[in-house]
Amino acid sequence: MDTNVVIVGAGPAGLAVGACLKRVGVDFVILEKANEVAPAWRRHYRRLHLHTVKSFSSLPFVRFPRDDPRYVPREKVVAYLDAYAKRFGLKPRFGVTVKSVRRDGEKFLVETDAGPIGARKVVVATGNNAEPIQPSFPGIETFKGKVLHSAAYTEAAPYVGKTVLVVGMGNTGAEIALDLAESGAKPTISVRKGVHIVPRQLFGIPIQMVGIASRPMPQALNDWMFPKILDLALGKLQKYAIVRPKTGILQGIDAGRIPVIDVGTVAAIKASKIAVAPDIARFTEDGAIFADGRAQTFDAVIFATGYRPSYDTFVPAELRPAKSGVNARARELGVYLVGFYNPVTGLLREIGIEAQAVARDVAGR
Repeated sequence: MDTNVVIVGAGPAGLAVGACLKRVGVDFVILEKANEVAPAWRRHYRRLHLHTVKSFSSLPFVRFPRDDPRYVPREKVVAYLDAYAKRFGLKPRFGVTVKSVRRDGEKFLVETDAGPIGARKVVVATGNNAEPIQPSFPGIETFKGKVLHSAAYTEAAPYVGKTVLVVGMGNTGAEIALDLAESGAKPTISVRKGVHIVPRQLFGIPIQMVGIASRPMPQALNDWMFPKILDLALGKLQKYAIVRPKTGILQGIDAGRIPVIDVGTVAAIKASKIAVAPDIARFTEDGAIFADGRAQTFDAVIFATGYRPSYDTFVPAELRPAKSGVNARARELGVYLVGFYNPVTGLLREIGIEAQAVARDVAGR
């Protein structure tokens, strides 16, 4: 089988690229190893909402429904993506795993567990959240409580009344800790390094819109200005054992470290509903000993330690562009990454921009 473009992944990025290629009349095949579109969104914990406003989070050509709330909940995002695929007649080949991508003369040969596919171009849209990262900690094998990665967390009900250690204060860790606290569990967040925290709305304005407005400003000015503004909005968080990294927010984003968009975790920390602890020195049978020497017992440990993209398992290094979107290296290779850059202005917004640019580039070549 041959096609113009193979799109790997049927999440938001893969669907957006497919819709844009349809608009420019380029044939393609979407391959998805799961059995449905947007599998990552379906497995996320239940209380998850978009942290960006719906008006700046839709994919190309189709807005979120008017009656959806400003910050769309997970189940409505899934419904939107299902409707999006149907709207554009996107019919991924489900249950197909890509094994490798290699050059074959003037085209690519995409090897899958369902057979090979020839393609002129390849778009990798498998997302940053493909594989959970669960670092090894001394003594974790001796801990007798429940241990899971945040990828397996769905709701707080099993932890009501229990002490839970959440390892990592990214957006997932912060929101899971809040979910636990609001449901009657007793969470503690272990914060290994400094963390940038921004409110979801800054003085009534969505932080995403603030980010869009400030993006043209020099990075040095942004990095100088934002800490002062955030201290006014959130208070000085050092007293709660939360410190900022030495690098500025935008510098951190460029390095792939997204600030925590606060949806109530800070208030819960201030109200002593969520405890904050330093890095973990080691685990014990009934809890953990922290870097400051403090020991504490826990019923469960949730590793909110992030994810990694998986495309390095099937795209060799010589065929990987360094950056997401359209760039000189991607054009030269004929391989595009879409959905791997998460700016302060929002991942879904960036996906829409990248998808349209890739479709134009492919159609023009």
